[in-house]
Amino acid sequence: MTPDSKIRVLLVEDEQTLADIIADTLSEKDFTVTVAYNGIEGLRAFESERPQVVVTDIMMPGMDGLSFVRQLRRRDASVPILFLSARSAAEDVVQGFETGGNDYLRKPFAMSELVVRVRALAGRRAAAESAARREPLAVGRFRFDADRQLLTLEEKVCRLSAREAALLAMLCERRGEVVSTQLILQRIWGDDSFFNARSLHVFVTRLRHRLAADPDIRLVNARGVGYKLLF
Repeated sequence: MTPDSKIRVLLVEDEQTLADIIADTLSEKDFTVTVAYNGIEGLRAFESERPQVVVTDIMMPGMDGLSFVRQLRRRDASVPILFLSARSAAEDVVQGFETGGNDYLRKPFAMSELVVRVRALAGRRAAAESAARREPLAVGRFRFDADRQLLTLEEKVCRLSAREAALLAMLCERRGEVVSTQLILQRIWGDDSFFNARSLHVFVTRLRHRLAADPDIRLVNARGVGYKLLF
């Protein structure tokens, strides 16, 4: 298996001996593993490595696993997350899922089960990404490729930022309808705080400039409610 085809895993575990055993086991099974020893290190590693699956302990110093996952979900809503924990009470499992986890494995566990679960999470994500690939859309005179984040008009190609592309795709999905500010912020930014609402306004302005070459396209502000795309 080539390095590019290996599944990239971020392991966040404060028990160094256990972390080394898990990392060695996964590496032997053709995973590429990055290890962090608390949630703060985990967030930095996630930004630099962009793993396909995250495996995290819950009880950790500095930033615990639940706080780590809350922060992570603001950056990436789709990466599969597997919690490892000695805490097995029903409320702990529920809290793990409510925080944004996709699976929960209680300590102690068999390494073979961990390998199977990580592979399953990676496979489900790959299948979802394949199913989610979209055909380019006609947006007025523009051609919009949401997956490649490209907006094309005749020979001029503009590469959008990830959030610009996600915003335009969301507005295209509900063309002619008002899409609420709260829904946009929760889906693309991760929460609907005041500062994120101001950031959304900036991105709307950028999109208006990008689409200005076609005067038949209008990105309308339904004041106090949301935005609507017309063309």
